[in-house]
Amino acid sequence: MLKDLEIMSVLAAKDINRAKDFYRDKLGLDPSDSMEEGSLLYRCGKGTGFLIYQTENAGSAKNTQMGWETDNLEREMEELRSRGVVFEDYDFPGLKTENGVATNDWGKSAWFLDSEGNILNLSQRT
Repeated sequence: MLKDLEIMSVLAAKDINRAKDFYRDKLGLDPSDSMEEGSLLYRCGKGTGFLIYQTENAGSAKNTQMGWETDNLEREMEELRSRGVVFEDYDFPGLKTENGVATNDWGKSAWFLDSEGNILNLSQRT
C-alpha cells in the first residue's frame, strides 16, 4: 500500500522566511502552497515534493535529509554555484569528494547546506 503513495520529504527551518528566500534565490523554487502558517510546500518532478516547517530544531541533523537525482550533475552544480550555493567537501572512510563531488560504482553525488543547516544532495547514476 505505501509503495503506491506519493512521498514527501519534511525539512525544518528556524526562520521560514529565510528558508523561503534561499529556496527561491539559490535553488529557483517557489512554494506551491502552505499546509499551515509557518510552513511551505514545494512541488518537484514526477509528483514529488517537500514541506518546510518552522521549528527551533532545524539544522540539528548531521545526515543527508533530501536529494534530487539528475542526469547531468556538473550542469546542475554549475547553475547552483552561479546562484551562490557552496558544495561541501568530505573526507571520511568510504566517502571522499573532489571539487564537491564523490564518485563510486553507483554514480556521482554532491552535498550542500540550505539556509537552515539541512544537508541536501544532488546525485547522478552512472
